[in-house]
Amino acid sequence: MKKYYLIFILCLLILPMIYQSTPTEVIKLRTFDALVQTPEPSDYFRILDITEEDVAELGGYPFPRQQLAKIHRDLINEGALGVGWVIAFPQADRFGGDNEFGEVLGLTNSVIALFENDNGNYPKTTGTVILGDDIGGYMSGGVVNNIKDLADNSLEGVASAPTDIDNLVRRMPLLYRTPDGWIAAFGTQVLKSLTGADSYIIKTNPNGIEQIRVQGLPPVAVDSLGRKWISWIVPHRTTLKEMQVAGKFVFVGVTAKGIMPQVATPIGLIEPHVMQAALAESILVQNSPYIPDYALAVEIAIFVLSVSLIWLVLQYFGITLGIALGTTIMLTTGGLGAYAITRGLLIDVSWSLISQFITGAIAFYLRFREQYKLRQQIKKQFEHYLDKRQVKKLQENPDLLKLGGEKKYCTFLFTDVRGFTSLSESLEPEQVTFIMNKALTVQQNAVQKYSGMVDKYIGDAMMAIFNAPLDLDNHEQQALLCALEIQNNMKVLNDELKSQNISPVQIGIGINSGYAIVGNMGSENRFDYTAIGDAVNVAARLESGTKAAGVDLLIGESTENALEFNLIPLEPIEAKGKKDKLQVYTWN
Repeated sequence: MKKYYLIFILCLLILPMIYQSTPTEVIKLRTFDALVQTPEPSDYFRILDITEEDVAELGGYPFPRQQLAKIHRDLINEGALGVGWVIAFPQADRFGGDNEFGEVLGLTNSVIALFENDNGNYPKTTGTVILGDDIGGYMSGGVVNNIKDLADNSLEGVASAPTDIDNLVRRMPLLYRTPDGWIAAFGTQVLKSLTGADSYIIKTNPNGIEQIRVQGLPPVAVDSLGRKWISWIVPHRTTLKEMQVAGKFVFVGVTAKGIMPQVATPIGLIEPHVMQAALAESILVQNSPYIPDYALAVEIAIFVLSVSLIWLVLQYFGITLGIALGTTIMLTTGGLGAYAITRGLLIDVSWSLISQFITGAIAFYLRFREQYKLRQQIKKQFEHYLDKRQVKKLQENPDLLKLGGEKKYCTFLFTDVRGFTSLSESLEPEQVTFIMNKALTVQQNAVQKYSGMVDKYIGDAMMAIFNAPLDLDNHEQQALLCALEIQNNMKVLNDELKSQNISPVQIGIGINSGYAIVGNMGSENRFDYTAIGDAVNVAARLESGTKAAGVDLLIGESTENALEFNLIPLEPIEAKGKKDKLQVYTWN
């Protein structure tokens, strides 16, 4: 039944992972956000912010192109390696400055922005080399094109980016697919302009895109759609007044309120030029974060293994040890997952950890319920036959009790009220009941005092076991002391009966030690904890032989051998079912 529980839990919890439900996907993405490392900027780039004050000085927005041409020349004169305008220019300049601005763009490495628009319009495509089948890629719905004078004198790159399921931008396509070919993201075009590359190299596999490479740079691991995970490395910033741009490529963007839409990211709202600068930086990072094609398979394997282990340790080990081992499994899973993510391998273990907790809680509950039922069973079965301390010990350590049966060396004590038949005939039923309850109570108290277990009552007889279900040191001696205690207690009881004009009650006791099978015996629906075996039968025969031997107590030879007391040997007696006579002893 336990394995079916596990299979059901695995099937139930794995579904959100396989089908990437919104909650699991958000948890995965937020985990990556928290653990992905942010390296230091490469110092290849600068961010130039056009502030509200700058907008006012430039004559408002849209900016006069002559003013932009002046800024571009100033940046070149200050030693900039290139300039990327993360601004779109879909309309002609109202002041007629497009030719001037276009000429300046052509003087150096220049990139201008394209913004996506589902209009079906596309710019000219860039050169690509496909290694593998031409499959996969993020399909663009169209862009707002820049005017021809500017587009002809610069490279163009897409400056917008798709969002994830929680409406945050985390990964951007390096290249966008169009019906005519490929167009590049802004940050990707920047690197192409700096390296002087003619084309991009796209490596594919049956699942889609595997790598994208800008000629002159190492290949970049991407997902099947060609998306790169952003590390959110923000280059150093400068202003129009400072222009600390010598030897840097400059990303120019507007930070004045209300002009450029901000982009929601894990690090907060940022401007498009900051986002594209982070993309360019992320491409240059060695071992940068990426989600491999085999990520889901690894995540499922981790899920199945870890959840199964959590279930097994909590089901088959004690609760305390199970919780300790389960916690260790969770910490190990989380630690390995965090280690992989911080080193760029985006393997998600968050859902595995959540599933481990859920599975552990279920397993803990089932285990606790099982142990609670076992404790209640133990209490119900032994509370009237064992001392309360022994019952509590069994409840706390159920493993001490082998209910299924075991071979064990024990000492067995039998008692019987002599003359019970004649006694019951001479007294009223209420009196008989009173006497028997009193007699059996004093016997039970003595058994429990010396850590034995009252196995059963058989009419006026009682059977007790020493060394089961709990181990008991010197159980032979404890049984003898119990017998003596019973005899003393019966004397006190007889004094009480005598005061009520009731004849005294005589008890015969037999004690024997040996191996027997102890455990639950009976039918499937009704059973009791008891002992069966030759040693048990001999103890019963010794009790029945006390009358013939003329004593109240007979002790078997196996018990006598283990005692430190000097017992009185008696003549061997015959016992039913025994070929040879039994050597017996009694107390002086």
